Amino acid sequence: MTRTSVSLSIKVVPNASRTEIISWLGDDLKVRVQAPPEDGKANATLLKHLAKQLKCPCKQIVLESGEFSPQKRVRIEGFDRAHLLSTLGISDHHG
Repeated sequence: MTRTSVSLSIKVVPNASRTEIISWLGDDLKVRVQAPPEDGKANATLLKHLAKQLKCPCKQIVLESGEFSPQKRVRIEGFDRAHLLSTLGISDHHG
């Protein structure tokens, strides 16, 4: 069995009025989160929101880099890029 995963670059905007996926900002997916960028709250909110939108367990979503930065790299297990973007309801900015 092949393990499928996809990595996304994400630009997180903390302290938003609500948590939502916005659109592409260059090569980054722009996501607003309600949580503040302290004590890992924005990161946790981001990962929980992605899991909810993808209807998958949080453990399938890993923060690869950017723990203390608005620029993050997230890996999602069990999805390929097309399935991931389709499930999130966004088009691939590359084509």
